[in-house]
Amino acid sequence: MARRLGLVGLTGVALGLTAEWVRFGWGDPRHWLPDLAAGWTFIGCGLIGWGRRPESRTGPLMAATGFTWFVGNFAQVGVAAVAWAAAHLVYLYRGPLVQLVLAYPSGRPGSRLVRGAVAVGYAAAVTTIWGSEAATIVLAGLLLGVCAREYVRAVGRARRARLIALQAAAGLSLVLAGIAAARLLLPSGEVGRPSLLVYEVSLWVLAGGLLAGLLVAPWRQTAVADLVVELGEARSGTVRGQLSRALGDPSLEIGYWLPDRAVFVDTEGRVLALPDAGSGRSVTVVEREGQAVAALIHDPAVLEDPGLLEAVTSAAQLAAANTRLRAEVQARVEELAASRRRILEAGDEERRRLEHRLHEGAEAQLGKLAETLRRGQGSASGEQTRSQIAHAEEQLGGTREELGRLAQGLHPRVLAEHGLADALAVLAKDLPLPVEIKVTGNQLPPPVAAAAYFMCAEALTNTAKHAAAARITVAVTASEGRVRVEIADDGVGEADPARGSGLRGLADRVATLGGTLQVQSVPGRGTRLAADIPLGGQAR
Repeated sequence: MARRLGLVGLTGVALGLTAEWVRFGWGDPRHWLPDLAAGWTFIGCGLIGWGRRPESRTGPLMAATGFTWFVGNFAQVGVAAVAWAAAHLVYLYRGPLVQLVLAYPSGRPGSRLVRGAVAVGYAAAVTTIWGSEAATIVLAGLLLGVCAREYVRAVGRARRARLIALQAAAGLSLVLAGIAAARLLLPSGEVGRPSLLVYEVSLWVLAGGLLAGLLVAPWRQTAVADLVVELGEARSGTVRGQLSRALGDPSLEIGYWLPDRAVFVDTEGRVLALPDAGSGRSVTVVEREGQAVAALIHDPAVLEDPGLLEAVTSAAQLAAANTRLRAEVQARVEELAASRRRILEAGDEERRRLEHRLHEGAEAQLGKLAETLRRGQGSASGEQTRSQIAHAEEQLGGTREELGRLAQGLHPRVLAEHGLADALAVLAKDLPLPVEIKVTGNQLPPPVAAAAYFMCAEALTNTAKHAAAARITVAVTASEGRVRVEIADDGVGEADPARGSGLRGLADRVATLGGTLQVQSVPGRGTRLAADIPLGGQAR
């Protein structure tokens, strides 16, 4: 085998040198050297592939492409019959070249479509059809279309092998069609030599790429080994797509076993029905410790290799374990969110009860005491006594106001009785600067309304104390199942949520209801707080 390949190689060397001498001579290497390199590249790559992969016809086809590449150079030989034949067979090399791409990597045309396309390629190669720019564009499109169809129809190892053929066909078709289009649109003097050099370079790349693919044979391997590692970081919803690409089966489906329901479900929780016998689909059940954990529904040709089946089984087991682990973590997250919500609701309920007790208890008693003092003021005889009673009334009034503000801070009664708009109006009435309030949309659920109120209360209080602002705007808009609360001022800015517990507490309250809180505070340009809360108040 080695001696035969050596003789073929020496023949290729001699043929190439003779062809270049006949056509170009040795005067200007810029003409003959790229042409020689194109033919020798195919011959050399073909001999290497032939020796390393003798079961494939790819090597012989590459070598044949290289040998026939030099045929056109003999069109200028002195023998008339030889010159005529060479002139009419200048595109002879494109016959094996087309077969090389269409039948890669085996070199054997498989389907009827491929056999027909190869026949068209050889027919065009022994005529002058390739010499027509329009015909070249059509044939290039045909080459790409056939390769694309074969890739789409293939599965498993064949699909992975056809990917290289599709890439080679795309590159070759693009170069052929591009050069033909340039010759149609531009003067021949501007296109001739540069386009030929581009074409020759593209052939070098094509030969090297096809040889590399033949030697490495990535279609004999899969990405499953790497996938087993990557699944540790992947979301369960991406496992089907990753396995599908790794195995070359776009129709692959994955079902995860739910013991409590005794069914397989997909990543969306939908029941996955297993195909019946004779449906043309195969089912691979993945087990762990004798218990089913997942099922793969795939093309029968995908998992013919036992080693590949073992690797896929490991990947699917890890995917199933990750899915279950994520389900458990999600359940814990939901439980924690529900617990936070219960704590928040319990705190608000305790605030309401305390506010009610203050209003009905201490505040009512203080009201009765104030009425008693007013009656005593009318019946008092001495000036000093009336002065003392008036002073007591003043102190009592101040105490009632403080008590009212305390009750308002615990939970404003007006919020529960009249809604958020009136509660914000009462809140803004006591501030020493103008506040513009706009509330639009539907009635808010109590937890969401309370969050919006306390957010506004904290922001307005901070602005009045620290911002040196001239005005404040408050906007509450409820629409499409969410409410947005925005408070903006024109003060000094520099608000930092990390420096105070108020904004941190608001952020926790908003997050408990499934919302987000943003704080923008630019020095000299004011502060803006914006919260987005779902009306259902459900944590995400």
